[in-house]
Amino acid sequence: MFDYKLLSALAAVVEQAGFERAAQVLGISQSAVSQRIKLLEARVGQPVLVRSTPPGPTEIGQRLLNHVQQVRLLERDLQGQVPSLDEEGLPDRLRIALNADSLATWWAGAVGDFCIDHRLLLDLVVEDQEVGLRRMRAGEVAACVCASERPVSGARSLRLGAMRYLALASPTFIARHFPQGVDATRLNRVPVLVFGPDDTLQHRYLSSLGLHESFEHHLCPSSEGFVRMLEAGLGWGLVPDLQVRDQLHDGTLRDLLPGHCIEVPLYWHHWRNGGQLLNRLTSHLARQAAQWLVP
Repeated sequence: MFDYKLLSALAAVVEQAGFERAAQVLGISQSAVSQRIKLLEARVGQPVLVRSTPPGPTEIGQRLLNHVQQVRLLERDLQGQVPSLDEEGLPDRLRIALNADSLATWWAGAVGDFCIDHRLLLDLVVEDQEVGLRRMRAGEVAACVCASERPVSGARSLRLGAMRYLALASPTFIARHFPQGVDATRLNRVPVLVFGPDDTLQHRYLSSLGLHESFEHHLCPSSEGFVRMLEAGLGWGLVPDLQVRDQLHDGTLRDLLPGHCIEVPLYWHHWRNGGQLLNRLTSHLARQAAQWLVP
């Protein structure tokens, strides 16, 4: 039988990215967390953590984390059926990974009513849409929004729609770098804004124009900061049209190549045995996302 105190310690270390914060969440000492991890490793006969910064799960650790996530969700169902088991009467909580652009645009509108009606608290982990599935594969989250269609083992995926990205820049940037008008063949020769090292949207955009994907760029891991830097004329970049409708309307930002865009599909991944709450959220998202995302 599993000792869930030991599994909870493993989950806390991975989710909180370290032993110290895990101890704070669990309400025990850091040495007690360390002892629980060592005891868990002794019982499974191999390491469950890679002692890196932050600590990460080993292959067997990932399997145990996946199990913990699903047990937590099934426990919520049981507490709903047998209220006396829920001694603290706390709201439900789900840990979900999603991309920053979704968080900055459609996500809150899509899930707001659901969270209020179901007394649901969200633990949101922000990852690029290309890599969010890593969190789920590692057992760190119960669900995720990402660009990958293929689910991890034990999970399902549902297409929510797609986000449309436009190549934008400020009028001052355009006047400085393209005084004769925007020349698509020179887009890789002027500064570009990139969200992070895993962001390949700009590469894909340039490739679609037949241009070399090597370029000078700023790194800006913030959706809101990304737009502010575009407005300041520091570079051009790809932004969801949902996020910049006001700026496009008032001319603060301009579409460099009208009619040429990139659509990024978004998929909702969730555990197959994730319980009623996760199933209800999935059904809700399937209905609501269509209000913001393109088919």
